[in-house]
Parts: sequence; structure tokens; C-alpha cells
Amino acid sequence: MKKVINKNLFNALFLVALMFLTVWLIFKDQDVGNILDLVLDISPIFLLVCFVLVIFFVCSESVIIKYLLSTVNIKVPLFNCIRYSFVGFFYSCITPSASGGQPMQIFYMRRQNIDIPTATIILMLVTIEYKFVLVATGVGLAIFGQGLISTLDGEVVFFLYLGIALNVFCVAFMSLLVFLPNTAKFLIVKGYEFLKRIHILKEKNNRAERLNKSMDKYKDASKYLKANKKAVFNTTLITFLQRFFLFFITYVVYVAMGYSEEDWLTITLLQAIVSVSVDMLPLPGGMGISERLYLLIFAPIFGGVATATASMMVSRGFSYYVLVVVSAIISMITHITVPDPGKKEAEGSEGQEGSE
Repeated sequence: MKKVINKNLFNALFLVALMFLTVWLIFKDQDVGNILDLVLDISPIFLLVCFVLVIFFVCSESVIIKYLLSTVNIKVPLFNCIRYSFVGFFYSCITPSASGGQPMQIFYMRRQNIDIPTATIILMLVTIEYKFVLVATGVGLAIFGQGLISTLDGEVVFFLYLGIALNVFCVAFMSLLVFLPNTAKFLIVKGYEFLKRIHILKEKNNRAERLNKSMDKYKDASKYLKANKKAVFNTTLITFLQRFFLFFITYVVYVAMGYSEEDWLTITLLQAIVSVSVDMLPLPGGMGISERLYLLIFAPIFGGVATATASMMVSRGFSYYVLVVVSAIISMITHITVPDPGKKEAEGSEGQEGSE
């Protein structure tokens, strides 16, 4: 546990350092006072709408988790699922490629008597659906949105296609694991043996055994998918809605700043391009590159870098920074209020021994 705490502390410190660097790079050549005035001119009503959209974004995942758990006859209060979602988003936000979210969600789900294999399968499906929506959005843009893409800076186009490629690879790999688990297991085990033979990997800490066990989880996920196709379809639709709650924030800011030339779909899709481009990059929350791509895309839309920066402070502020703060608070409360049942039982047995 101490090792996990130290790792999370390092991630948090890295996040803060990256945040300061990003802020400095954005504002070093700009009139900060003018940008702040533009932000302060936005009506609080629009800010409230942005905050509500962020909460809807998180709670949509909670609905998905509750729905999928119910298909395996595990009844969990929605409130608990909301906590799992906030914990997941916090640790995803502070870890590269959002790698830390699921392990911490499983950790707290286990504390509330949801077995690890079931939690793993449910969250695996949530991830596949989440990535699938980004892939569908990216591929849809690449096929049907060439008119929109042709208006973008070359750097943005590069990162867009890189993001699509990385997400397609990720979803294809996860789909192989789930839909063809025996084939995937054969390929991965043979690949592992090959890497051992050429001395890139060594057999230690029962790595081969752990690899086989992890492959078995995907077999279980495959069985679940075949038995719950309707649930997977429904939750995928909810995931589309969930993603667009977040993308739509930029359009709310666009309207709040008095603009109306572009329609809601164009602005929402442009924000989707930012998300698709940075999702798989090894930076916490895509920090730094997200801000750069946002300014490259939206500076022409908002009529200048200063106005685009002000819009980004609100849009990105709610969709990432506010989410990090709220998730951090709820994660802290969850850690305090969700006890470890094993520790509780151990303390109880010690108390009984003492009374004897």
C-alpha cells in the first residue's frame, strides 16, 4: 500500500509540475488581464451549465456500471457507483494514458464486497465502450468530415490521425482479447516466450502464471458479452451520450461569449477532434498538447488567440481541471468512508482474543 501511495504522490507532483508548465507556455506572450476580463464577462448561468454537464459526464458512467453489475445480479446503490466513477476519473486524470483509474476503482469495489473478477470484467467493458466511442467518432470524422478536417492546421491533422490510429489499435487489441480469447492467449504466450528467448524479458514473480490468469479474465468477459448483448448495446449508446456531454461544453462557452456563426454540431465535433487526438498520448489528461491543439483549432473560430484562450480556460477548466478537483475531493472522502473489510475483521478478531 505504501508503494501505491508513493506512486500516486509522484503522479500528483508530476501533474502539478506539468500544470504550471502548461500555464506558463499558454500565458507567457499574452495579456493575462485582458483574458481574465473576457472570462469574467461570461454569465454565471453558463458556468453552471458547464458544471452540470461535467457532473452528467461522470454520473453517466455510474449508470453504466450499475446497469452492467445488475446483469450479473449484483445490486449496488447508484451513490456507490458515482463514487467509483469519480475515483476512476481522478486517478485517470493524474496518470499517463489514464492507466490508474481502473485499478483504484477495483480496489474500492472490492472493499464493498464486489469480487475482483466481476469488477475487472465490468470495468473492462466500460473501457472498451469508452474507447469504441472515440474510435467511431474519429473514423466517422475521417470518412465523412473531410470538409471540416481540411480547414484544420497541419499539426492538428497529424495528431488527429495519430489519435485515431492509436485508438483503433487499442480497441482492436482489446476486442481480440475478448472475442477471440483462445487465439489471443496463444499469440501473447508465444510472444512472451519469444521475448524470453531473446533475453528481452526474464521469468520472475511468476510472470507466466500471472499472464495466463489475466488471459482467463478475457475468456470470462467473452462469455459475459455473449450472454448480455442487449446490455452492452444499451450501455454503448449511453457512452456516446456521456462523451458528448463533455464535448458540448465548448459550444456552451462559444454561445456564452456571444458567438453564433457556427452551429452546435461543428463546435462539438471540433472539440471531439481534440479528445480523439490526445486520448492515447502518455500525458496525464493530455495536458499541454490538449491546450495547444485547442488554440490551433479554435483561434480562427473565436477571432483571435486571446479570446480562444479565454474560452479554453472555461471549457478545458471544467472538462478537466474542475473534474480533477471534484474527483480528488470525492476520492479522499471515499478513502475515508469506505473501510477495508479485511482490516475490520482482523481488528474484530484481535478484540475478541483480548476479551478472552
